[in-house]
Amino acid sequence: MIVKWEPFARDVVGGQLARAADSVGANVAEAYGRFHYGEKLQFLYYARGSLFETKYWLNRALTRGLMSADQVQHYALQLTEVARQLNAFAGSIKKQRRGRPAQAKVREATGGYVADARLFSEVELEWLQAV
Repeated sequence: MIVKWEPFARDVVGGQLARAADSVGANVAEAYGRFHYGEKLQFLYYARGSLFETKYWLNRALTRGLMSADQVQHYALQLTEVARQLNAFAGSIKKQRRGRPAQAKVREATGGYVADARLFSEVELEWLQAV
């Protein structure tokens, strides 16, 4: 029996990519609807995890030839910006919880995302180890 893997891979990767991306927004919405600071932060962390999962599936799509490098680069840069926004939002919630006014400043590096087989950039790996 001969199995054609391309449609299967496209369906699997495409479905996982869509679910991961949808999960980012769903978790942000759930965070917004929560009353306690800890719950808000927990759902923002879930959203951030889903964001990294989305980057993973983008890389799988690139590796399997399902998306072009330009497409992956475009979406990955957008996700990096959303990650910065999520971190800023989480930081403002932490400051509110401590009773301090929130600052509108984001302190993350503005490094770009390179669309290749690597899952995370060196900066992101350092950041993950620090968390």
